[in-house]
Parts: sequence; C-alpha cells; structure tokens
Amino acid sequence: MKKSLVFGMFLIAVFLTASAFRFAGRTGEDDKKLNKEFNVKPGGKLNLDLNTGGSIQIEGWEKDVVKVAATINGDDAEDVEFTIDQNGNDVNVTSKYKTREKSRSVDVKLFVTIPKKYNVDYQTMGGTVLISKAEGSFEGQTMGGEIKLSSLKGKVEMKTMGGGINIKNCDLDGKVETMGGAIDVDDLVGTVNLSTMGGSIKQSNVRSRNSEDRNGVTISTMGGEIIVDEAMNGAKVKTMGGGITVNKAAKFVEAETMGGNIEIKEIDGKVKATTMGGNIEVKMTGNPASGDREVYLRSMGGKVYLTVPEKLSMDVEIEIGYDKKHDDVKIESDFDLKLMKDVTKNDSKSYNKKYLIGTGSFNGGKNKLTIKTFGGDVHLKKG
Repeated sequence: MKKSLVFGMFLIAVFLTASAFRFAGRTGEDDKKLNKEFNVKPGGKLNLDLNTGGSIQIEGWEKDVVKVAATINGDDAEDVEFTIDQNGNDVNVTSKYKTREKSRSVDVKLFVTIPKKYNVDYQTMGGTVLISKAEGSFEGQTMGGEIKLSSLKGKVEMKTMGGGINIKNCDLDGKVETMGGAIDVDDLVGTVNLSTMGGSIKQSNVRSRNSEDRNGVTISTMGGEIIVDEAMNGAKVKTMGGGITVNKAAKFVEAETMGGNIEIKEIDGKVKATTMGGNIEVKMTGNPASGDREVYLRSMGGKVYLTVPEKLSMDVEIEIGYDKKHDDVKIESDFDLKLMKDVTKNDSKSYNKKYLIGTGSFNGGKNKLTIKTFGGDVHLKKG
C-alpha cells in the first residue's frame, strides 16, 4: 500500500514538473526564433505573406542589408513553418501552418530592417503593422490590426479590415483605408486619400508637394467626425454622420455630412457644403477677384452663416423654407437684398411650405452664391 502511494506521488510530481516546463515555454524563454541576413542593393522589394497572421515591424537603416528576425511562441509554435529566402534583389518571407487545425495558440512577431531605399509589399491575416525610416513604394493589407507609418517617403496603398491608421512625419502620395477605425495624420507632405467605414478622421499640418497638384485632399467616413487642418489645393470630404471642420483651404472645398455641423474657417476659392441636419458656417478669404468663387450651401434643418469679401462679384439667391411651426425665420445681410416672404411653389416637395427669399446682384454678379435651408436663419456678412 505504501509503495503504491509513493509511486502515485512520484507520478504526480513528474506531471507537475512537465506541466511547469510546458507553461514556461509561454513566457518567451523557449520561443521559436529565426534570424537571417541578405546582402541587397537599394531599390529591391521586401515581400511578406503571413498566412499565420502576425505583427510586422519594418525599419530602414544605412546598411544595404535586409535583416529578418521572426519570433513564434504559443502552444502551437511548432506548427508554424517559415520560409525566408532571396530572389535577386528581393527578399521573400512567408509563414503557414503545417496542419489544418481550426484552432491554434500562436503569436508571430516579425521585425525586419531594410535599406533606406527599398520597397515593401505585405499581407498578413491579422496583426499590427509598423513601418518607418524608409523611401520607396509601400503596399499591403492586414485582416485586422493597426497601421502606423512614420518618416516614410514615396507611394502608399494600404488597407486594414479593422483598426486605426496613424501617419506621422511622412512625404507620401496614395491612399489608406480601414474598415473600422480612426485615422490620424500629422505632418504630411503629399496627397493621401483617407477612407474609413466607421471612425473619425483628423488631419493636421498637411501640405501638398507643389502648387500644381490639382487633386487636393479626399476624405470619407461612414460615421465619424472629420477635421482638416489645411488643404491648400482643395478638399473633398464626406461623412455619413458627424461634424466637418476645415481650418484653412484654397481652390475649393466640397463638404457633405448626413448629420452634423459644417465649419469652414477659411476658404480662398469656391465652396459647396451640404448637411441633412446641422448648421453651416463659412468664411471666404483672399483676393475676391481671383479664381472661381461660386458658393452653394444647403442645410435641411439649421442655420447658415456666410462671410464674404465686400468686393466679391456675386449673384445672390437665398431661400429659407418654413411651415407653421417655423415661420419666424429671417435673413440678416450686410448687403442690400430684395426680400420676399410667404412665397409658395407649385411642386409636390413644397406642399404646406412657404419660403423667405432674398436676392441681389453685387459688383457685377460674376459668382453664383446660393444658400438654402429649412427652418433656420441665414446670416450674410461682409468680411
């Protein structure tokens, strides 16, 4: 009996010891690690295809060497197969699973250093992507994770299926897209189109590379606030639900929201702004005789404030719709407008509605200025 008890305790001790060693593997001491280096020339490409998923960090350095360091940990680390090889001036890195198990416990991390001038093309089934200090073409997609870009120069085309995007201190042209997350851009030279299916978009200190760039800024979100600090070659911004703020712009601004206020603090050019429910505030600056300065502002329910240069050549048409519940609307103008109240229309959309209309032509009437709203006041001021 005593021998059986002692033997049983021995088996338990062996089991606990083995379990302890197995668990220790998760702490990082027994991680599976791979390291390779390749001599290359500037202008090559790093191709990454992580079917296992995994985080990616890529950083440029002064050497003409690509250095790859991969770390794989987790209970199923041995099920991961890595291939790292060179093809001419390109370096290829792939990861896949040896078996077809549906559920695995694996954490893959990839750190790569590349020459300062080198291109990147990546695919990962999920994980954060960080790229910095390089010049070239940067393309890729992660099925779920944050994208962070810093100190890059060249072209960019990236997408994440779920995660935020951060761009800082870059000289880039191209586009980035997230299916769900915020986008923050700070200190960018170039034109990068931004798109998110759900999240705010904020731009600060963004400058075009030259005055001949006609594309301007393009931003869209399915639901979130948009803030543009500067767009001196124009801006086209759209959100399905949220406010829009443009601090300073030139040439043109097109702003559209399905529900929120629009504020354009300075526009040296033409402007079109529409909201389904919110106030609009616009201030036109610059030389009133230069360029196209057409204005179209429309709110389905809100106040409109427009400030224009006194010498602007404009043909003004202001229209405020109202019903019995909103019949105290008014037009306040620093310009001498002709006002007509209780105007009716014969179309079906105007049933039970009346209109307050203000019109006038000033300084030659060159630029069309149209303001439309329902149930809100309009303020037209001299700047």
